[in-house]
Formats: sequence, C-alpha cells, structure tokens
Amino acid sequence: MTVGTQEFLLSRIRDVPDYPKPGVMFKDITPLLADPEAFTAMTDALAGLCVRHGATKIVGLEARGFILAAPVAVRAGLGFIPVRKAGKLPGATLSQAYELEYGTAEIEVHAEDLQSGDRVMVIDDVLATGGTAEASLELIRRAGADVAGVAVLMELGFLDGRARLEPTLRGAPLETLITI
Repeated sequence: MTVGTQEFLLSRIRDVPDYPKPGVMFKDITPLLADPEAFTAMTDALAGLCVRHGATKIVGLEARGFILAAPVAVRAGLGFIPVRKAGKLPGATLSQAYELEYGTAEIEVHAEDLQSGDRVMVIDDVLATGGTAEASLELIRRAGADVAGVAVLMELGFLDGRARLEPTLRGAPLETLITI
C-alpha cells in the first residue's frame, strides 16, 4: 500500500477527545466507512494481504472487526468466520479466556468453522494492547487451523500490542495499514 493511500485512510479517521473517558483520544473509523472510496481502498488493501499470505479463511473479531472482515472475505473470495464474545454463538463452540487491564474476557468461535488445513487471517480495526488478537490466535490453533497472519486497519503503537502479540504469532505476519 502506498504512503498516499495510508494518508488518505488516516484522513478519514476522526479523533474524538475524552471518549469513552477523560484522557482517551478515540479513533473513530465511521467517517472512513461512510466514504465509499476510502472503504473500498481499505477493503482492497486488506484483501490483498489475505491473498498474499495464502489465507483460506478470514476471522473477524467482534465487533468492528466484523465490519472490516466481511467485505474483505467477499473481495478475496474467502470464507468469513466471526469470533464473538462468550455466550453469543449458538451450538458447539470453542472458547478462549484472556486478560484485560482490569479483569478477564472470553471469546468464542463455532467449533466446526475452523479445521485442520485452514490458513486463517485475523482481521480487526485496531491493534491496541493485543489481548483479543492474542486470544484469537490461540483459539484458531486449538481448532486445528494454522494462522496465516493478523491484519489491522490501525495499530496504536504506544500501547505496545505488537510486543505482546509477537510470541503468539510464531513467525506469522502482523500487517497494519496505519500505525499511530
């Protein structure tokens, strides 16, 4: 992806000060999603990464990751699998707990959606502390699938999620369209 495309995408991300609490600068991607040219550029860039890394399926992380991953899956001609918060999927699931700054959370995937031989690209909007992405990689491997990589629209470098995620990637790529 070119520097011009990165700048174009970044220009469509709005800073919202003091949201959701004082001192936080929230990166709002809804203006990017509302702009068909920007949304298409982002979708094309992420789909290209999936193809380049040999993905056979795409996992989208709840909730904004769904918005990005579903059109990427369609563009790349791959299946889309939602990874949801615990208790949101019917039927047999695999779950993975993980640590948050203040407590724990849990994510789930349908047990039959991932299989041996699948190469899975994880897509999300933001890499912050890396906890959810790390848990998703563990979940994918527990399902018997391989990790093709992780691709995110935006990495918040100052939160050091990349450092947390590196050991769990086990050599798989971490691709970011924009780093802040």
